[in-house]
Amino acid sequence: MAATHNEYRGYLRNTAHMEAGQHRFHPVQSSEPTYRPLLFGTLAVMGLLQVASSVAILLHLTGYLQEVDLSAAPQRPIEEVQTEPVLNALRDTRKNRRCKTPKESLPSAHLPIRRPQEYSKKDVPQAITIDWEEKHGYHHRMGYQKGKLMVLESGFYYVYAKTCFRYYRIPEDSSQPEIPSVDISNTQLIQYVFHESIKWNSKAVILMKTGSTMRWNDTSYNMYCAQQGRGVRLDEGDALFVNVSNAWMLDLEGEGTYFGAIKLGN
Repeated sequence: MAATHNEYRGYLRNTAHMEAGQHRFHPVQSSEPTYRPLLFGTLAVMGLLQVASSVAILLHLTGYLQEVDLSAAPQRPIEEVQTEPVLNALRDTRKNRRCKTPKESLPSAHLPIRRPQEYSKKDVPQAITIDWEEKHGYHHRMGYQKGKLMVLESGFYYVYAKTCFRYYRIPEDSSQPEIPSVDISNTQLIQYVFHESIKWNSKAVILMKTGSTMRWNDTSYNMYCAQQGRGVRLDEGDALFVNVSNAWMLDLEGEGTYFGAIKLGN
């Protein structure tokens, strides 16, 4: 037992010596002192950048940057820079208004067909000059006389004309004598635009011509329109007029039959 007790005391003594001795493994040093300054520095830089961007946005919104750009540009009164576009817009508006005044607008005319008017069916082979309505149309700086547009200013004009023809048979009253029907199975509907030139002693020449030969049915509604236009040089004193064949078939609605001209330039 004595030996065993001595061995136990030796064991305890060895254990105490082991605890009092040097450690076999060194404790790992904390990395906190290393990354903490770096973290604080990063946060500080980010904060400064955010403040700088906020200040830049605030300066831009308040117009400070614009004033800096104007001061860096060549010396020019700010009032002139700000008001010049407005003045130019006002000048343009005045110019546009002046162009719309009757005294400075270009010569032009647009005349619908005059109604009522009747043409005899006996004049079928002959081309008849159309009369136009001044009251429901207009002619500005151009004259009008007995179906003719009179040129008051020389220049280059666009001349146009449209005529519509229609035919339908109206049921006849039994109490009235029967009127012989007109043969429309082979009808020529021709439109001519004539030009009387002062240089040619007012001799009329055909400026435009169009039309068609229609085969219409006597028992149904029939309609045909002819339209044409062109540019031409006209002199002061010239005249324009429109002739048509089978004038008794003309549609008397101004939306379908009209005549006009407008000056495009000198």
